[in-house]
Amino acid sequence: MNNAYALTRRGFLAAAAFTPLAALLAGCSSENDTSQAADEPATAPEETSAAASGDASAGASPASGNVLVAYYSAQGHTEAVAQAIADELGADLFEVTPTEPYTDEDLTWTDDESRVSREHDDEILRNVPIQQVTPDGWADYDTVFVGYPIWWAIAAWPIDSFVAGNDWEGKTVIPFCTSASSGLGQSGELLSEAAGAGDWQEGQRFSSSVPEDEVRTWAASVA
Repeated sequence: MNNAYALTRRGFLAAAAFTPLAALLAGCSSENDTSQAADEPATAPEETSAAASGDASAGASPASGNVLVAYYSAQGHTEAVAQAIADELGADLFEVTPTEPYTDEDLTWTDDESRVSREHDDEILRNVPIQQVTPDGWADYDTVFVGYPIWWAIAAWPIDSFVAGNDWEGKTVIPFCTSASSGLGQSGELLSEAAGAGDWQEGQRFSSSVPEDEVRTWAASVA
């Protein structure tokens, strides 16, 4: 039951934390390769500080039953990883798409007036509406991979709307993120807290230029 609706996501690379929360979470990286804030192309705040946790595979519980790979990708890195996981496991794809997509200018984290910079500075602005919150056939999925880039040491906020808007009871959840150098950090734990249910695994971080076979090997190891 592949959802035609799904496909795309990105991430940010954050430098130093500008808020207490960012400081607490400094360690997880995002989906694009840049320094200080963006983890996809050098235009977005996707990766976090160098105090990241390791990149080793986190020994997630085996995926079982129907599998969904849900992701948000700003510039294509997370999307590529999500596609590789879905191809390896024969899973469905679901793209988390903001109602108002981010432009390249929006993702310019070095500009204090850019959209992501303003959202970073004002948490209220991080409540990003998305086009579809609940994937078709959601109740039938037993395992859900959740992919995202890291913006200022946490998961890119568009994924928050997806996580908060769904019922995770009875599902095994495996997070993954992309970044230039940082690890998964505490982003998965924070999403688990926001979900309030589900068996959330530690997950895995991938570099923004990770080879497809590396992603497939990891996916097979948790399937």
